[in-house]
Amino acid sequence: MPTHDCPHTHESHPALINRLKRAYGHLNTVIQMLEDERPCNDIAQQLYAVEKSITKAKRLLIADHIDHCMSHILETDDPQKELEQFREITKYL
Repeated sequence: MPTHDCPHTHESHPALINRLKRAYGHLNTVIQMLEDERPCNDIAQQLYAVEKSITKAKRLLIADHIDHCMSHILETDDPQKELEQFREITKYL
């Protein structure tokens, strides 16, 4: 549960949703490729694309959070609490 006053929706969220929907489609393609017994190199290439897409989405989300939610960290009543939230989200990088 969030303990700060940052809005849960950011400008980057629509782009993130689109990116994740594309990754979802690619992942479905991987499943179909496996069912169709496609070559392993083709499947690995597609999985790599899915992985990269999700990694980019994650980094965008975290960077957006840092830019918009953590920028006020030193101006809060409890900067230590805000720093802990920063440490918490960076473990996902």
